[in-house]
Amino acid sequence: MKKLSGALLATAGFLFAFAVEARPVWQDDKIDVEIVSDYGHEFPKYEIDDDGKTHRAYLEARKGKNYAIRVTNNSDERIGLVITVDGRNIISGKKSNLKPHERMYVLGPYQQAEYEGWRTSKKRVNRFYFTSIDDSYADAWGDRTAMGVIAVAVFKGKKPDIAYDNYPRRQEKRRALRRSGADTLETAPGTGFGESEYSPVRTVHFKPRSKASEKHFIKYEWRRTLCSKGVIDCQITHNRFWPDEWDSGFAPFPPGRGGF
Repeated sequence: MKKLSGALLATAGFLFAFAVEARPVWQDDKIDVEIVSDYGHEFPKYEIDDDGKTHRAYLEARKGKNYAIRVTNNSDERIGLVITVDGRNIISGKKSNLKPHERMYVLGPYQQAEYEGWRTSKKRVNRFYFTSIDDSYADAWGDRTAMGVIAVAVFKGKKPDIAYDNYPRRQEKRRALRRSGADTLETAPGTGFGESEYSPVRTVHFKPRSKASEKHFIKYEWRRTLCSKGVIDCQITHNRFWPDEWDSGFAPFPPGRGGF
């Protein structure tokens, strides 16, 4: 798997890059999406739904931590990626509907790239980091309509590139989920506009098809919310010789006032 050192940027999605030489062989699960730390470790993710075209998962957010969106192209062709965080396109910063006319990144066959922040120029991004909603980039624009969701829409090119016959297939994953009430927006996480960092891109020609072939939605939440939803098992181990709460069956003394 080849990892990109400099990302490819499509200009409004209306241009096409390389010459056509062969008919492609399309496969399911065109991409993998991981949310990773500055050390390359994946944040815990819990898949809840995968029908082959729409993938949904929960992610455990950790307040104050930087993150990057790592995308792996498992196919034999270039693809266009419209990527949003909290409902905002990470290149243009505008409200997104995951449509082909939006600004997008382009990823080559079998390549992997990490998208680390809000793009402010062809050379720099401002880092993604988990924070409170009122500190988030989307909330700064008064937009809470898709808070806490990282989305990636995959677009095939209108004309195919060179096809390759053999490449590894990813196994399908499915997990059951117990659902319950959600946190209020006031306590839910968002993504901030962090420190500026050097991240060069170059513009390429790419003309996407009118509909996304695959979409990934990752809902990031604080650990306590994932516990309350039953997404993860957060059972507390009690000390059997020292109960956390001593209940004598009588009225307790007010806080700060002992009983002796």
